[in-house]
Amino acid sequence: MTNQEAEDRVRRAVDYFMQGYGCCQSVVAAFADLYGLDETMAKQIAAGFGGGVGRMRMMCGAVSGIVMLVGLDCGQTEGSDREGKSACYKVVQELLAQSKEENGSLICAEILGIKGHEKAVSNYVASARTAEYYKTRPCAAKVESAARIFADYLKDKETQHI
Repeated sequence: MTNQEAEDRVRRAVDYFMQGYGCCQSVVAAFADLYGLDETMAKQIAAGFGGGVGRMRMMCGAVSGIVMLVGLDCGQTEGSDREGKSACYKVVQELLAQSKEENGSLICAEILGIKGHEKAVSNYVASARTAEYYKTRPCAAKVESAARIFADYLKDKETQHI
């Protein structure tokens, strides 16, 4: 993956978010074609991870997107493959540590500065995507960060195999 290809994918992820897709949908859809997954299916698979998983403000959707993409990239396919499972977990932990370092947290509520989110679990109504929403939320920047972290992982992986 060239630097330009990586930037195109990062831009695509942010564009998806600005079109109203969730953080996870945006990150996963930007890379889905690399794994033979069409854009619609990628958005469907990732849909429930928005708002910190079903709007429960748990793990950030953009971060969940990284986890899904790592699974597509290097997840084991045999249940007894402990070595493959461990290798996947290692990549997930490395990329999530990078995201936490860059963004201060992996938790949606903490990123958004929401207090008392534990009591709001039954609030499943998605926020309207207005100009005010985009001004007050750091989500587009988190989508950009997650997409860049994954793109950099892919670039690094390619250079290590040359």
